[in-house]
Amino acid sequence: MKKPIFFFLFCAGILSCSFGNAQPVTGVWRGKIDHRNVELKIVKNGDSLTGTSYYYTSANNFRRYSIRGYFEATDNSVVWWDDQLIEEKSAKSLLPKRAASPYISTADFNCPGGTKMYLTGKVALKEKPDQQDATIDLQKFITPFFRDGWDYVIDNYTVGANDPYVIDSIGKLAFARPDPVTEKPQPKPREEVVMQPKKQVFIPAPASKPSIQTTPKVVAEPVVSTPLTNEQKFMTRTRQLVQEIPLTGDSVELRFYDNAEIDGDSIAVFFNDKMLAEHIRLSDTAYIIKLPVAALQQSNDLVMVAENLGSIPPNTSLMIAMVDGRRYEARLASTENSSALIRFVRKETPIGQRSQ
Repeated sequence: MKKPIFFFLFCAGILSCSFGNAQPVTGVWRGKIDHRNVELKIVKNGDSLTGTSYYYTSANNFRRYSIRGYFEATDNSVVWWDDQLIEEKSAKSLLPKRAASPYISTADFNCPGGTKMYLTGKVALKEKPDQQDATIDLQKFITPFFRDGWDYVIDNYTVGANDPYVIDSIGKLAFARPDPVTEKPQPKPREEVVMQPKKQVFIPAPASKPSIQTTPKVVAEPVVSTPLTNEQKFMTRTRQLVQEIPLTGDSVELRFYDNAEIDGDSIAVFFNDKMLAEHIRLSDTAYIIKLPVAALQQSNDLVMVAENLGSIPPNTSLMIAMVDGRRYEARLASTENSSALIRFVRKETPIGQRSQ
């Protein structure tokens, strides 16, 4: 009787590992890639994978990439590659020679039993994908070594954070490169074209006639104005604080509508100096952005930048913010000289009011 019971338990372990494979693949993986320490955060978004990879020797010596990839459910294989270098900290000798380039990895998802899960396979330099001569040996962990915005998605993946809106919003914040300077760069002033008059030309006349002096006309070339980018508009325009909204609960849902007659208004949205979205065409249908509260700061600035003024200036929009079940409305107006600012401030719960 022992053999059938053992066989049943073995099959149950296999099924529990393969059932709902989207959830096990999403998580924190740590170990070795090409004999180097790495922490990998994978998030399954539809049919694709996103997240980040940290190649490190210590907490203050690492190189961080955004990653892209896909999961093949038919054979439990996972393929991902380092997409863009986001951050590098004191990494002079972190990835020398061979590992100076990003990787492309192919691994098998293994679940031998219990709570242990592994990714094992082969890796190659991204520029030489056919030369997979190095190994991958990763194990899934609950607690990450490096903290970032993906932790919220991973911790709450099965209770709502697998929403593509949430994943895309976190991606825009997590993939933003850290600003190396504290002061905002000033836009380069437009160069003025100054036309120098040509030298006067004197044409000698016959001796019997006086000399005739002729001055050629000077024609100035037209100055071609280059349109400003949304980042330049964000930096150069003044910001007018419209409203302050308390920040509580788990998530914030922002809905943007045209606040007046639909006339082709288009906006870009910046959050904490990073562009979340651009070319948003305002209409009577909401454009929605979702943000997890856990990934936000104590004070957060949302700025609406007008890309155009529509056919009826100024550019106006209605923003509805759903925060912890409460509805806040803000009517935003932006011009070619100013942008509307909404501030979200985290409100700490007094100790006496916290649940026991």
